[in-house]
Amino acid sequence: MSRPFQFTGRIRSFKFAFGGIWTMLKSQHNAWVHACATVGGIVAGFLFGISAAEWCWLVLAIMAVWTAEAFNTAFEFLADVASPEFHPLVKHCKDVAAGAVLISAIGSVLIGLLVLGPHVLEMMK
Repeated sequence: MSRPFQFTGRIRSFKFAFGGIWTMLKSQHNAWVHACATVGGIVAGFLFGISAAEWCWLVLAIMAVWTAEAFNTAFEFLADVASPEFHPLVKHCKDVAAGAVLISAIGSVLIGLLVLGPHVLEMMK
């Protein structure tokens, strides 16, 4: 049975979501690397005056890395609860989730180079 829609319930949902992001930032050192890359990419976008289409690619790249990092963090927390002792399958789960973050980070770097690279080259002329 579902509960009726309540605006205060939606506000609480946002509070929990922001709390989750803060937990990720507090517990994952790589999240701070992603934060620095995010700020750097956004600053570069503003400095180069990139187009709306280029912003879409940049935002998509940033979102992909943060989403992968969030899922990786959630998997790690859940795996640690499910199997506090070392288990090789849990190790594989964590490794695969970390690999997903790496894949998204590499893709995002490539997008960043494709979007910002021409602006950097133009500036160097």
